[in-house]
Amino acid sequence: MEELIHKYARKLVDHGLCRPEDVLLGGQDADMHWNRGHDMVPLLQEVAAGLNIQSILFAKPAAPYGYIMDCLKARYAEKIQPDDTETRTFLHDIPVAPLAAGAITAALRRRKSVLVPGGVITFGTVSPEQAFVTFNSVCFACYVKFFTDYAQRGEGAYGRTMDIVTAYRDFLASRSPDLAALAGPYDSRQRVLEAMFRAGRYTIDSRLVDSYFGNVSYRMGNDVFISQTGSSLDELEGCVDVVPLDGSSCAGITASSELPAHRDVYLHSEHKAILHGHPKFCVIMSMLCDKQDCPQRGRCHVACPEKRCLGDVPIISGEVGAGVHGLCHTLPKALANSPGAIVWGHGLFTVSDRDLAEAFSRLLAIEHNAVGQYMQLMERTRHAAPHH
Repeated sequence: MEELIHKYARKLVDHGLCRPEDVLLGGQDADMHWNRGHDMVPLLQEVAAGLNIQSILFAKPAAPYGYIMDCLKARYAEKIQPDDTETRTFLHDIPVAPLAAGAITAALRRRKSVLVPGGVITFGTVSPEQAFVTFNSVCFACYVKFFTDYAQRGEGAYGRTMDIVTAYRDFLASRSPDLAALAGPYDSRQRVLEAMFRAGRYTIDSRLVDSYFGNVSYRMGNDVFISQTGSSLDELEGCVDVVPLDGSSCAGITASSELPAHRDVYLHSEHKAILHGHPKFCVIMSMLCDKQDCPQRGRCHVACPEKRCLGDVPIISGEVGAGVHGLCHTLPKALANSPGAIVWGHGLFTVSDRDLAEAFSRLLAIEHNAVGQYMQLMERTRHAAPHH
């Protein structure tokens, strides 16, 4: 347990979400173990005692997340309700509570996280990893909410908001992973796996996906190599399934929930590689639409009737899985003649008929373009609406 606690405390720092001194993570084994001492330990132990949980996390988000959450808490007193797919699926909403055990416990009985003065509290019922994943999701959801609010309603300080976007743009521009190490052709299964492992780490290191979300696959002959559901892209060793395209094996039972979409892309194209991340501004830009009288408003994620693009990249609707609104119905067509496709409120899929080097380059380039498009929108919004 102590090893897991320290591992996920470090990962919060490595992902740029917290400073080392701002993470307090505890886990229950025979006794309760903490990554360090803190005045909050008694309160968190009281909260944990009132819930059927195995681990609990209190962390102060690093910049810019702390500022973003403070702005949202001031704007939405009791709960924050982002509209992105990650929130719809995993968080539902993000409650706000005072720093009191009773209020925190009540919030965590119905939700996976709560914003409190000084930070965020999340928990895990089985492992500290769950607390880490939820914290990631809260940071992502609040970031998306903050910037969609600004674009749609002009809520926020222009200068501070622009500084955050500029810093992120500069971070993306500084990314220079060794793409030669991802270059194909791949002449063996081991080479495919090595390329997938590296592409996953590059995607995490470039902040193009959060926690265990996102996936990667590669087609070799009639087999699809695909990351398993719930796997972390920076820890894919032992977490890749090999699934026959013809469905002749049940090997895909642990594969990514987006296997049906990957499989249909491969069956209807010459693509060999697919990389899926949740780049923040691709998600934000996908959710910004001026058509206020649309009859499908509120169902954009499953039934958007508009033909929308970000540059030459289509923006589509679709849900995870193979249901009636599944991505398997919309993604293959969108990727037939495009280097990528953005799913409303969800993330970006990029493809290549060569290798994962090209798929990763496209992921990075499309997100960089999304940031530029948002910055142009901010400038227009600045002159069209009052700001605080």
